[in-house]
Amino acid sequence: MPNVDLQVNLAGMTMKNPVVVASGTFGFGHEYGQFFDLSELGGICAKGLTLHRREGNPAPRIAETPMGILNSVGLQNPGVDAFIASELPFLRQYDVKVIANISGNTPEEYGIMCEKLAEAGVDMIEVNISCPNVKAGGLAYGTRPELAAEVTKVAKAHVGSVPVMVKLSPNVTDITEIAKAVADAGADALSLINTLRGMRIDVMTNRPILKMNTGGLSGPAVLPVAVRMVWEVANAVKLPILGMGGVSKGEDAAQLMLAGASAVAVGTALFADPYTPLTVRDGLAEIAHRKGLSAVSQLTGGVNPW
Repeated sequence: MPNVDLQVNLAGMTMKNPVVVASGTFGFGHEYGQFFDLSELGGICAKGLTLHRREGNPAPRIAETPMGILNSVGLQNPGVDAFIASELPFLRQYDVKVIANISGNTPEEYGIMCEKLAEAGVDMIEVNISCPNVKAGGLAYGTRPELAAEVTKVAKAHVGSVPVMVKLSPNVTDITEIAKAVADAGADALSLINTLRGMRIDVMTNRPILKMNTGGLSGPAVLPVAVRMVWEVANAVKLPILGMGGVSKGEDAAQLMLAGASAVAVGTALFADPYTPLTVRDGLAEIAHRKGLSAVSQLTGGVNPW
């Protein structure tokens, strides 16, 4: 590997390299730990947690597309208490930053989970605001600035010194409006993009392939959307960004960093090749070396628009 400094800082959290594994694609690390030492990662964003155990949506809940997958897994998880008791100790065996991802139905649920996880000692909390808001008639927190700001304020009030990173939905008219709202509400960092809403239909049965009809699209197809939205958000707010969406090689990650991301997350590509995060890490180092940079962090915000 080229002699390039891989260390990056994300909202005060120092990582040995800029590559994180995205929530929902890595479980809690047990399976992937059979392939490589998890300490080689910059960070692990654990599978999304809810206050109580969830069984998730009925199958079929995964559908392949030509350049990615659709999923409607439905946040299947053991609940925040089980994570703290059983999964966090496992992850703490490794020299890697642990990011807990949380989803709630009410602001109060977000607050309770933030308090529990902060006391348990996670390194960062990623607040997923792309979930139904029961108190707002089923609207998602991530589609209305005032609701996104409300959840952010509640989270910040319950985390002590643990940084809060808010995960933004791309399924909005203007993602910068949501970014500005959560920045003003005190968010320490932003992660984007979450999945794009999509649908596939079996033309022989006339039924949607997914039992829930629609699902979240991820994979290589969404990379250009992710790069564009990271660039827009980076120009709208002064918060560090964890860029994600379609990353499968170093060049993909470099595009997100040039657009303004301080670090990147690998998700769907893991299903095809579990070693992808390491390939991305090494590819970033090679690109920085070829560009004459001494550190990969120097890629951040380096785009030169026409």
